[in-house]
Amino acid sequence: MLALGTTAQAVASCLLFGLPFLLPYLRRTEGLTLAQGGALVAAPSLGMVVTLIAWGAFADRYGERLAIALGLGLTGVLGLISAGVSSLGGRGVLFALVGAAGASVNSASGRLVMGWFGAHQRGLAMGIRQTGQPLGMALGGALLPPLAGWGRLPLALAVPATICLVVTAAVVLFAQDPPHQSLPQQQGAAEHTRPRSPYRRLILWRVHAASSLLVVPQFATAAFSAEYLVSERGWDATTAGQLLAVVAIGGAAGRMAAGRWSDIAGNRLAPMRVIALAACGSMLLVALTASTDASLVVLALAVASIVSVSDNGLGFTATAELAGRAWSGRALGVQNTMQNVAAFATAPLVGALAGSFGFAWAFSAVAVFPVIGAWLTPVEGERRALSAGDEHSAR
Repeated sequence: MLALGTTAQAVASCLLFGLPFLLPYLRRTEGLTLAQGGALVAAPSLGMVVTLIAWGAFADRYGERLAIALGLGLTGVLGLISAGVSSLGGRGVLFALVGAAGASVNSASGRLVMGWFGAHQRGLAMGIRQTGQPLGMALGGALLPPLAGWGRLPLALAVPATICLVVTAAVVLFAQDPPHQSLPQQQGAAEHTRPRSPYRRLILWRVHAASSLLVVPQFATAAFSAEYLVSERGWDATTAGQLLAVVAIGGAAGRMAAGRWSDIAGNRLAPMRVIALAACGSMLLVALTASTDASLVVLALAVASIVSVSDNGLGFTATAELAGRAWSGRALGVQNTMQNVAAFATAPLVGALAGSFGFAWAFSAVAVFPVIGAWLTPVEGERRALSAGDEHSAR
């Protein structure tokens, strides 16, 4: 189940989050500005915002297997359709629809994995599942630029869309919904009794807000590293994509390490706060080196890309544990929704700042967001919930 959930997340992410690797190609062949290109490659995030909570509710009601299969299958079909569209507006709409369909995997695959593991393993398991996104981006970095060079944009979109359909078949054949007792239920309540909404408490909203702010450096580096290396450093697009694919694998390792750290620490949010502060420092290093000719900027970008994605699984694990099983699908949907709102706003904002003031100033502005996220992370609230044996907290 962990392998299926992670693979589904990876192949969906290749389409949902791999599009920035095509930004140099799109700017060269279609003359897009940085702001236009940033908005186009962020269109899947806009589509995800619309449907994430609905997909989470669907998974809560009908199960993870059906939600993943339907959404991933639609992602593949829509990706194939987008390969045949040439207009900028039509492409943007279809990319948004791809995101709307792929949102199912974000909500349901996390719920699938959370349901099959106990609290002492859940951080690592969710960290492994969360490697799906950087692994998908690594796949995108390795495949999409050369595919666009060989067969233009249609081939670059058709290949990952076809992979989505193949993995959909595997989910249909082999996935199983987890046992109902795997996540905490409302204490003292019968299984059929619907627990109260966890959103009556502030702690879950703070987790969502902090996680969303931490997406800003993550998406800024993901969306613009390739373009920066090509336009500012004179790299070949394929070489930049290959380097960033290796960096994405490092980000996957970072998510697993953070998940294991949280299992050993017995909580998720204290490690998340430390990573948030490290993300701020790494973005400042990128900003400092981006304004010079030093090759150190490549190392700084790699470090920032790895650090900024490492916290992601911690926020998701904390969300599912604090929400409880009956609400975990919807809570993960809310978590994803708020993160994708932040991602969609990040791309055109950073693109506009970079276009007007340069990449150094754009990256330095990004460093502010993880500091605020660290301040918002409810570390003490999680500790109180754990020590009190709260009915929706991790056990």
